Amino acid sequence: MEKTARTDSNHTHPDLEVGREALYGLLGYPLGHSFSRTYFNNKFAQEGINAEYVNFELPAIEQLPQVLATHPQLQGFNVTIPYKQAVIAYLDDITPEAREIGAVNVVRVTRQGQDVHLNGYNSDIIGFCDSLRPMLKASHRQALVLGTGGASKAVCCGLEQLGIGWTYVSRHATSGQLTYADLTDEVMHSHTLIVNCTPLGMFPNVGTCPDIPYNRLTPDHLLYDLVYNPEPTLFMQRGAAQGATTKGGLEMLHRQAEASWQFWHGKD
Repeated sequence: MEKTARTDSNHTHPDLEVGREALYGLLGYPLGHSFSRTYFNNKFAQEGINAEYVNFELPAIEQLPQVLATHPQLQGFNVTIPYKQAVIAYLDDITPEAREIGAVNVVRVTRQGQDVHLNGYNSDIIGFCDSLRPMLKASHRQALVLGTGGASKAVCCGLEQLGIGWTYVSRHATSGQLTYADLTDEVMHSHTLIVNCTPLGMFPNVGTCPDIPYNRLTPDHLLYDLVYNPEPTLFMQRGAAQGATTKGGLEMLHRQAEASWQFWHGKD
């Protein structure tokens, strides 16, 4: 895939500790909600890995080439909102699974001289399936997927792998998906798994949640929230008040982070 033309804008990271053997990071904007930096730096400290993980909080994806140019020890990075789809234009290769999903959240950086080669992967599907699987019951055969962004596409692929049917729910009426106004008693009864793929409820906007009819939830429902900060989210709290089982995104974060580490080290 042809890369987007490089930009001349300068972007260096003030927290970079010079002399580290390896550098990894998180690309997104904003990043105040993210636990990835703490997770990986704790991992490096505990396992004696000579590396550092930093945040690349870029207001524009066009600054990515300059990040690569000014951080020659960068070996890989994660990608989060809002760049999981936009980053694809900068990649040299992308796995078939990530291409099918249409979103990348892991990039491996390989350097040969002045040439920089970027490989794109998606570890969201691994983290989601591994964390959801133990909670599933026979009644969880149909899911409502709230939101239609890059994370939701990975979730839908994961649901298909788990043998679960799914339907998108969006604020906007589009063929093949529901709006929040369409969530009738019948729909809620037949869809006992509800996955929040929107950023609603994410820190610092902890007082928000998807506009589903919470009064129609039952103990048969399982609510899974990709948001992990805070935990529990308002979405989870309102579901639990109706007797529903709830799960936040922290375990998914940890599992996809470990999958990222494998991708960065060439274990495809």
